[in-house]
Amino acid sequence: MIQMAKRLEKVDLSDIRKMFEEVGENDINLGIGEPDFNIPENVMKSIIHGLNEGFTHYTSNMGCIELREEISKKLKKDNSLNFDSKSIMVTTGASEALYIASQSLFNKNDEVLIPDPGFLSYKASIELAEAKPIPIKTSFENDYKMKYEDVYDKINSKTKGIILNSPSNPTGAVMDKEDIKAICDLSIDHDFIIISDEIYEKIIYNGKHYSPAKFSENTLLINGFSKAYAMTGLRIGYIAGQSNIIDEILKVHQYNTACVSSLSQIGAYEALKNSNKYVENLVKEFRRRKNLILTGLDDLGLKYNNVQGAFYVFPKIENANDYVKKALKAGVVLVPGKNFGESCENNIRISYATSYENLKEAINRLKTINL
Repeated sequence: MIQMAKRLEKVDLSDIRKMFEEVGENDINLGIGEPDFNIPENVMKSIIHGLNEGFTHYTSNMGCIELREEISKKLKKDNSLNFDSKSIMVTTGASEALYIASQSLFNKNDEVLIPDPGFLSYKASIELAEAKPIPIKTSFENDYKMKYEDVYDKINSKTKGIILNSPSNPTGAVMDKEDIKAICDLSIDHDFIIISDEIYEKIIYNGKHYSPAKFSENTLLINGFSKAYAMTGLRIGYIAGQSNIIDEILKVHQYNTACVSSLSQIGAYEALKNSNKYVENLVKEFRRRKNLILTGLDDLGLKYNNVQGAFYVFPKIENANDYVKKALKAGVVLVPGKNFGESCENNIRISYATSYENLKEAINRLKTINL
């Protein structure tokens, strides 16, 4: 019998994807973090034009220079950051960026701090690098925001990195500037890397996004086009950081992916150039959906934190696993909180990335469940 690599022993297949596979024809899926919008029309046209022009060949491993220069302009305009094209690499979504960063930066038994609750890929990526994920438990009382004090208490000589995610998946929390800056100071004092997942950066309802890269050079910024531009299937993101670090990460990217789809890069370039109004309308609609789902949770008697960004809510509920099973029988797909951290046994994640009409019907179905 073929023996698999031991590094896989701690890693499970994503329960989110498992739930995705279980969706029936009449079920309403509140489990997947995928906007239900079509990609911007101008992006679609640019891709068709690129296809007609034969732009279907390899690009630079780093990504098209035109796209990297446009990302550089975006980071300067939106985030007041100075990353030139040599400090930016285009990746197959933010997921690849996270994976290759972990493979490049962490050694066996290194400790990497991760948010709890936090996106399940953080733990898996670190474990696949044979490093050790250390959960930073955030509290419902603090709206699940990671605090400086929580991080400080976990730092030791083995700490090699921390993953920050604001706005947060699964909680919708937006970190405070003071905590981000204080954690950045820690990264400098203790010489560890910050991996900042900023994929939900543009989807904020209250508060403001602050990138750690503004306060510490020990930062790798990860972002992409899946959420704000609904370009999930085009699989395109990017990673920005010190050019000497990007050069090393390129080694993993080069032998793993070679380069990102040329047509996806055309679409990403057009999205950055001419899709601001699209993003504004998308966020406006997500705000409307958020208000609907929170009103529905009030009616259901479920407690939730202050949702400031992204398109998730993470209500507390006893016997969360049983509730998810009952919801599925009622035709609503949810994700149990246990997938997002050690402290999340009594939570469920709800994604309101589906239509307003679907959300209304989902709430009506959930009202039939006996707690």
